[in-house]
Amino acid sequence: MSPSVGSLAPVYDNVLDMIGNTPMLRVSRIDTGRCELYLKLEAFNPGNSIKDRIAVSMVDAAERDGHLKPGGTIVEGTAGNTGIALALVARQKDYNVIVVVPDKMSEGKISHLRAMGAKVVLTRSDVEKGHPEYYQDMAARIASETPNSLFINQFGNPANPEAHYCTTGPEIWEQMEGRVDAFITGVGSGGTIAGVGRFLREKNPEVELILADPDGSILAPLINEGRKVQPGAWLVEGIGEDFVPDILDIELFDKAYSVTDGESFHAARELLYMEGLMAGSSSGTLLASALRYCREQTEPKRVVTFMCDSGAKYTDKMYNDFWMIDQGFIDRESFGDLRDLIARRHFEREDFTIKSGTPLLQAFKSMRMYDVSQLVVLDPEDHVEGIIDESDILLAVTSDPASFRRPVSDFMTRRLETVPVTAKLNDLLPIFRADRVAIVTDNDLFYGIITRIDLINYLRKQVP
Repeated sequence: MSPSVGSLAPVYDNVLDMIGNTPMLRVSRIDTGRCELYLKLEAFNPGNSIKDRIAVSMVDAAERDGHLKPGGTIVEGTAGNTGIALALVARQKDYNVIVVVPDKMSEGKISHLRAMGAKVVLTRSDVEKGHPEYYQDMAARIASETPNSLFINQFGNPANPEAHYCTTGPEIWEQMEGRVDAFITGVGSGGTIAGVGRFLREKNPEVELILADPDGSILAPLINEGRKVQPGAWLVEGIGEDFVPDILDIELFDKAYSVTDGESFHAARELLYMEGLMAGSSSGTLLASALRYCREQTEPKRVVTFMCDSGAKYTDKMYNDFWMIDQGFIDRESFGDLRDLIARRHFEREDFTIKSGTPLLQAFKSMRMYDVSQLVVLDPEDHVEGIIDESDILLAVTSDPASFRRPVSDFMTRRLETVPVTAKLNDLLPIFRADRVAIVTDNDLFYGIITRIDLINYLRKQVP
């Protein structure tokens, strides 16, 4: 039902006033078993994530306590979204921001941060807390060395859970009309469960609180079995931990689900396909856990989880079929020959082929569009005629910019390295040593090209 004119959203004077009061959506096109599953859409915050709530709360508290002075610098170690939220708040209040992010974070988040004026420091994602290059330790060190700065420390800041206790929890309770049987969330800093979980338990001591945890995080084994494990590695961003944050009240959780990266990414893609919501990777973990919980129930329950952030920052990763294939999250038909190495197969060849009469400018645009460095040139009968790469284009237009209008056939390389689909992997090495790519053909049928990175990706997948 469409809202009436009287229920339209107000006009705001400041973007920070738009934080919170996010909508709730009942999942209707995905099988939720006997349960009703509701998503609180935190991507509707102006910074596109749930972290907007804690950013404004922590900055306001720092101002009240005198820890943040005019013109000061906010320093934080973050998986990305807290940094974006802090940059949003800082720009409105005229503070500087330095964020330290692990190197597994998406390019979209990093670009977003820089566009908002934040200084971004990349550090290693393969080290644990206590290592000088661990992102939180590095952030604390930078703050100690930067005049008039504050390490805001979301992992130990009481204003973090307070934001959720005062806003997120009450909003969920009101939107659900006081009928919440289970709440499912992840742990990044621990503030969400500490705030929302405490609020819901005060309202209904019987509410179940469930952790959605990436496989590799130490938290699910600790909650389910009381077992301490060494942290593993995971690609989901923003949740999962290799230590127990200070503000996390782990005793609040009744149980935990451990979710693989593949399950998380496919759940997020299903949410987009079925419900029309483009969510981030952590939302995929939450959804996968929520669906598992819902489908286990024998009685109807009302279950709430989050769409934590927007998926717009993940289009180069889990929403990119080729990235998913390269990471092994989408299975392809196996042929047992060189076709298994081709990243983009014959049925997708428009991504890396071009006709010989096409202007050079169009070849350049195609390379940029499909993020490739070379294109195979086909004649009108679709036979391989040549190959053109970035170097060919550069040499052509450097001597004469008007060459952009000439056909690619004038500049392509006709010396081709073709191999049959039955060739061996070792047959590719001389081609790569000559700084060329392998063109896979069979009786004039063009299958695709193989580059060095394609071979590396293939060999990586062979490691158990």
